[in-house]
Amino acid sequence: MIIQFEKMELRNAAVRILGQLSSLVETLDDKEYTASLDVLNGATIGQHVRHTLEFFICLKNGIEVGVINYDKRNHDKTIENDRFITISKIKEARNFVELEQENKPLILELSYGKTDESECQIQSNFSRELAYNIEHGVHHMAIIKIATLAVRPQLSLPEDFGVAVSTIRYQSKQENASV
Repeated sequence: MIIQFEKMELRNAAVRILGQLSSLVETLDDKEYTASLDVLNGATIGQHVRHTLEFFICLKNGIEVGVINYDKRNHDKTIENDRFITISKIKEARNFVELEQENKPLILELSYGKTDESECQIQSNFSRELAYNIEHGVHHMAIIKIATLAVRPQLSLPEDFGVAVSTIRYQSKQENASV
């Protein structure tokens, strides 16, 4: 059944990237996690992890009320600065993704006005938002990868850390074509 496959594939992808994120946070020390980095224009790895994770938290909280607004994230400084809290929050996000069974309809609220915060609403659903969270997560993990290699160049990250699955497939086809 296509719907079940879609949900499992999405769930597995989300769990995989959250697992990679958790492993990285466990590997880094506090100084590496919170260091202000030139390669990130003064931001930290912890800030990018927090940003990525808070989108999953918004989805979790939004599914309970039927409305998601990623602009209204908490910007939780403890996630940026405390690796143990971060790991716990990642575990909560993974559990949520693994246990959510319904493709519930949702309303996505957003605003693109620089001075006006008026929001528009778009119909969405859990699967669509989970797919968005995966893509958003992979994008930020690519940035996190650059930052991680700046603070610890010898660290070996998974080959697919911060790489879109479509890119992996494309690169594989290119490699096979050149053989």
